[in-house]
Amino acid sequence: MVDKGRTTFRRIAGSGLIALFLLLMGSLSGCSGADKLNSDPKPLTEEKPVPIPEPTPKPEPEPDPVPAFRASLTGLPLEQEALERPIAVMVNNMALARPQSGLPHADMVWEVLAEGGITRLVAIFQSDDFKDPIGPIRSNRPYLIEIGDTFNAILAHAGASTDGYDILQHQGKAYLDEISNAGSYFWRESFRKAPHNLYSNIEKLREGAAHKKYKDAVTIPTYPFSDVGATVGGMAATKVEIHFLLKDYKVSYAFDEARKIYARSINDKPHTDLTTEEQLTATNLVIIGAAHHTYDDYGRLEIDLQSGGPAVLFQLGQAVDCEWVRADDGAIRLMKDGRELPFVPGKTFYHIVPMTPSFEEHLSYN
Repeated sequence: MVDKGRTTFRRIAGSGLIALFLLLMGSLSGCSGADKLNSDPKPLTEEKPVPIPEPTPKPEPEPDPVPAFRASLTGLPLEQEALERPIAVMVNNMALARPQSGLPHADMVWEVLAEGGITRLVAIFQSDDFKDPIGPIRSNRPYLIEIGDTFNAILAHAGASTDGYDILQHQGKAYLDEISNAGSYFWRESFRKAPHNLYSNIEKLREGAAHKKYKDAVTIPTYPFSDVGATVGGMAATKVEIHFLLKDYKVSYAFDEARKIYARSINDKPHTDLTTEEQLTATNLVIIGAAHHTYDDYGRLEIDLQSGGPAVLFQLGQAVDCEWVRADDGAIRLMKDGRELPFVPGKTFYHIVPMTPSFEEHLSYN
């Protein structure tokens, strides 16, 4: 006789053993897989280093091309050599004559006293070829002739003092005088009243010089030039004021740091050019002291431009004390410690002031 309870137990026990066996097998299988994963990891892909490009060397800046030519009186570069003879034009500087025309084209401008405390400008044209008018043009004086002679220039003017005519006519000077010998090379404008309305231009003046067979090839004085100038270690001078004789006439300059030039004003108003309407500027300013002597009731002057004297050179926002001398070649040169001071390439404005009551009384800066 079969015992049913025992048989059922055996079946249940057998089923449990099988389930337990399967469970154990699954656990062992899972453990071995994890162990395998942990014990034998897949190697990571090695990242290749990204090469760092070599920096491209910057090309060395090319030096500024050496100009083929430089202007004798400004040191500025020129595409063609300027060989023309300088022309010195006597320019009216009375209030009724301002603003004048043509001064921005001058290589150098000289300001000097005339009668009555009024100043006159001697504009030296040599390297610039232009069509703008020049003027108003006024009369000549012996010391203005001397300034023109400094550059072996042709003199352009309207009339002269008695002593001036004596020099012009008896010393073989090259001159174009609207009154006595060259009227057709000048013209009068209607927008101003005489005598403040006489003009000419470079083309007409050169035509007049050629008609008179004046030399067109002369020795032009040369000057030393340097981009750093002569005022290293000098006194700061960004504002310059110059007084001649009249209390109501003051010339002043303000230094433009960006352009390295001095802008000119008269009585604190910009001194402009009539044609361009731009303010007059200069790279170098020169103030020289010279003995002045009044020799007639009209107030005509003698000015000693031979003996030398004190001077101040302004450039690059600085000033240096020096002295002026009349060199063997006739040029007025600036000297300090036995050497000639260089200009910075650009336009130069000269100012001749009296020595009374003192040179310093006529000049102040900063």
